[in-house]
Formats: sequence, C-alpha cells, structure tokens
Amino acid sequence: MNKYYDGTRLLSMLDANGNKPEIYICTTNRTGGKTTYFGRLLINKWIQNGEKFCLVYRFNYELDNIADKFYKDIGSLFFTGRTFESKRKASGIYHDLFLDNKQCGYAISLNSADQLKKYSHLFSDVSRMLFDEFQSETNHYCANEIEKLLSVHTSIARGQGEQVRYVPIYMLSNPVSLINPYYVELGISGRLKKDTKFLKGAGFVLEQGFIESASKAQKESGFNRAFRRNKYTAYSSENIYLNDNLSFIEKMDGKSRYICTLRYNGNNFAIREYDEKGILYCDDHADLSFPTRISTTTDDHDINHVMLKRNEFFIQNLRYLFEKGSFRFKNLRCKDAVLSALKY
Repeated sequence: MNKYYDGTRLLSMLDANGNKPEIYICTTNRTGGKTTYFGRLLINKWIQNGEKFCLVYRFNYELDNIADKFYKDIGSLFFTGRTFESKRKASGIYHDLFLDNKQCGYAISLNSADQLKKYSHLFSDVSRMLFDEFQSETNHYCANEIEKLLSVHTSIARGQGEQVRYVPIYMLSNPVSLINPYYVELGISGRLKKDTKFLKGAGFVLEQGFIESASKAQKESGFNRAFRRNKYTAYSSENIYLNDNLSFIEKMDGKSRYICTLRYNGNNFAIREYDEKGILYCDDHADLSFPTRISTTTDDHDINHVMLKRNEFFIQNLRYLFEKGSFRFKNLRCKDAVLSALKY
C-alpha cells in the first residue's frame, strides 16, 4: 500500500516533446503527503546545494505567518533543531525566507505581479518554485490569474546572464474542478480521465495520484463518517473532483430547445436543452440564424458574436449546470468549446 506520496517518477518524466518540463502538476486525494514531499525537496535542495526557492500564493494576505504555514510540519518531521522564519519586505509585497538565519528563498503572491516586476533582480537566484493549492475549492481566483503567473515566472526566470533561465514550478492541488483555469489553459480538461495516472503536454507533465492510506484514514475518521453523505467527504477521501460530476460524451435524441451558439477557435457549436431529460447538450450543428451567439476568445469576436463578459449571468447558469453534471457532448471538440466558455 502506498502510504505517502513519492514524486520520483513525476520528476523524472519528459514532456510531450521529449524535453525537460518546466511545469510539474500533481493532484492527489487530501492528506496524501504531496505538500510535505515537495516542501522537503525545496529545503533539501537549499541545504545540499544552496539552491533558493520561491513559494507562490494567490493573494497577499496569505503571506502572513508564512513560516509556520510552510515549515511547521516538515520542520518537526525532518529538520528538527533548525529554525525557519520570514521577513516582510517592500510593504509586504514579498517575504524573504530564512533557514538557520541564512536566506533560502522568497514568498510572493500572484496578485502582486505588477509590483514584483520592480524587484525581479532580487529573484534571479531562485532555482525552483512551489505553488500549493493551485485549484481553489471555492473557485476564488485572481483576475487574469494565468497572466499573473506568467508575469511572476518571467520576473523570476531572468538574470545570471540569461534572458530566460530554466526555473521549474511544482503545482500541487487536490482535485477540485476540471474547468479550473490551469487545466483549461493547458488543454488538460478535455484529455483527463478518471483512470489517468500521468499526462504529458508541451512544457508540462501531470500526475493524478491516489494515496490509499490517506483515503482509508479519512474514511475511518468518526467525523467524516458522520458526514459521509456530504460530497466533500468523497472529495477528501477519494480522488473525486469536488465541483464537478463526470460529464459524458454521448449521443442525444428526442425533442430539444436551441439555447445559444458558441464560437470557439473559428468553429460554431450549438447548445441545446433537452427539457425532459434535464440535460444541456453541445454539438457541432449550429444554427447561425439564432440571435444568441457567444464567442469564447477575442480571436473569435466579430460583429455577430458578443464576448463572454456581456453574458456573464448566462454563463454562470451554464457553469452551475455543468457542475451539477447536466452537460453532455457530441465529441471532444464540443467538450473543449464548452470548457473554454465556462472556465473560471
């Protein structure tokens, strides 16, 4: 039985192009040990080779008490007798991190991406980054979060005589939603299946793990047994996405009502409602005369298609129905179109 997470295989993988990836994504059921594994890795790399690290958080307030958040558990388990502390810098835009009074890294927030550009020269000694909980359980993400992560990584991956340095980022999470912004942006949403263990893409590798001992411990907890009917219990003990039911690719028949046309990557897709079955269905037989037409990207925007923000309430309703498992798709292209439109 696999008792704790071991990232050896993930870190040894090459990406889809046969190159060393710069993004390592790891999801497991809760309390599986992935945060401990990668936190310990960062500390060991500093102790052994003097390689500094950067901890990535979403919002600035999360940097408070960063020393305890990051180090308390791994310090008591693996680094007894050592001290770890942080010092607030630049009015709290970032924190310096210290192990035994020697600087070992930094902690930053994505929401401070613009301000961090001014301090990019300070981060030129960072060797690797860690972004824990990259999926939000409440779907509370920064505005333009992907762009902010790109900006932060660009600010860090420079210097030392190089325009762009190799700085890998470890992104960890429990399985929350298939339409989280990272899965959609990297094209993972339409490829990931329940039995997928490893997945490769251009520049990234992903591991979808399951830690049996953690699952057993969660199930045997008296507290969790009391709330066994709550979906959060299944999410924490099994590798089940908290905010998604499985959405299927299948054929539909019977009477339907046309809802709208989605335009995605230059192609038009139809959203239909099957009232009697309580299902929304996406296929590639669009009615171009129907007045409600929505583009999912700026490249698809023209005079006949309104952008998503002008239909935000409508999109919120579709997103709610997706999370309740009420969507079906004709094929993967249709599924990708809907995932792009509904991403957070």
